[in-house]
Amino acid sequence: MARPQTDIEVGREHLIDVATAMIEERGNTALTMTELASRAGMSAANLYRYFDSKEAVIEAIAGRWFAPKVAIMEEVVASDLPPRRKMYEFYARRFTLVRAMWERDPVLFQTYCDVGEEHFELVRSYVDLGDHHLGEIVAEAMAEGHFAGLEIDEAISLINQMVAPYVNIGLMAMIMPKLNETKLARIVDAMFDGLSAVDRGASAVSGLRAA
Repeated sequence: MARPQTDIEVGREHLIDVATAMIEERGNTALTMTELASRAGMSAANLYRYFDSKEAVIEAIAGRWFAPKVAIMEEVVASDLPPRRKMYEFYARRFTLVRAMWERDPVLFQTYCDVGEEHFELVRSYVDLGDHHLGEIVAEAMAEGHFAGLEIDEAISLINQMVAPYVNIGLMAMIMPKLNETKLARIVDAMFDGLSAVDRGASAVSGLRAA
């Protein structure tokens, strides 16, 4: 049974609903504390009982937006799947969730991308959380002999670059039709089969000189 909400919690959830509707109607610029209070049917003074700034409202909206994605990451990391499969599910489950949002309304999806970009500092903690959970999977993989010679932080950086189209929502919005789970699986297999600190000859191109 869900824990009963306090009046403050109920009020905050209502305000998040109203603020989200405002952003979806007219974008981030539509959201002001004055209009939010008006749309919610309360005074500005009463609004500040729940949120002390527009940034706090945006942060709460981000928290709601990221909640199912955080749940996916936690579920996958806690699972008994082998590291290779765990890595795929870590990205694939979130990708399919976000793709469904894009398919429902690409314009609205782009609006959320714009809001996230404008307020990136407010959502950075979720990016850091993703790296933390990725690091747990990488550590498991390293214990089985994968990513030889790499430090965990270096492996995380390289993996993030390789899977960027499946986690960077701004990039996803631009190339979504080209993305699918099969390609993602092949990327993950390529990482597990070849990503390491071993020099196989590619670095030799650094000695070339541009014409």
